[in-house]
Amino acid sequence: MLRFCDRMDDLTLFKNRMTEKAETSYRKGIWCYSHFLTIAEQGELKKLRLPVGVSLYGGYENAERRIAVFGDENNLGYEASPPVVFLRISPVAEKFADELTHRDFLGSLMGLGIKRATLGDILLDGNNAYLICLESIADYIQTQLSTVRRTSVSCEMTDCLPENALPKLTPEEVLTSSERLDALIAAVWHLSRNAAQGLITGEKVFCDSVLITSASFMPKPGSVISVRGCGRFFYDGVLRSTKKGRNVIAARKY
Repeated sequence: MLRFCDRMDDLTLFKNRMTEKAETSYRKGIWCYSHFLTIAEQGELKKLRLPVGVSLYGGYENAERRIAVFGDENNLGYEASPPVVFLRISPVAEKFADELTHRDFLGSLMGLGIKRATLGDILLDGNNAYLICLESIADYIQTQLSTVRRTSVSCEMTDCLPENALPKLTPEEVLTSSERLDALIAAVWHLSRNAAQGLITGEKVFCDSVLITSASFMPKPGSVISVRGCGRFFYDGVLRSTKKGRNVIAARKY
């Protein structure tokens, strides 16, 4: 079961840290930045009443893991410069490389003893990985990451993410009897309603980064639905109704 925090103290500590960042930005008139936040943490952040504006940045549009950016350009008078960089991780000899997966790259990075919160999303382009991470950890990764699985790799900074590495959205039209969250999840991922309800009660479903535990919740068109273990989709609303009274909905799925 996915939980944001195992103890209430963890949640309190997170809220205190985010509030402190916001107050520092307000008091000193500077931009402040957090570590990379999970979807659940982003949801908790949205609930806080803060003295400055806050936005989220993950290196590309619709990134899952994102840092919080505290401040407002109109008030501060200069642009934010999030401390986020891109690293390209590639096999030294492609001919002898294993077929590498997201789990392989993440496991090797975690094996370096670094904190997950310093790392954003990992995007794949063939056997190459593009890692989004905090600038403060980039040099360490470049010098210490030498193998992924049994494959020797090189690691270098890059200015941008290639188009091929960015997640592709697949437009779909699916039939559903309702705009309830459980019905939408069941339709998009071809699950039973009971299975969809189990994901929701199991605290694995987020709407616009907010944890949803009610199967009857009605997402608004434009919402991003994230389901742990399945993926994410944009809910674009009802296109039309059939003669039998069912809805044809539009979704864009990762």
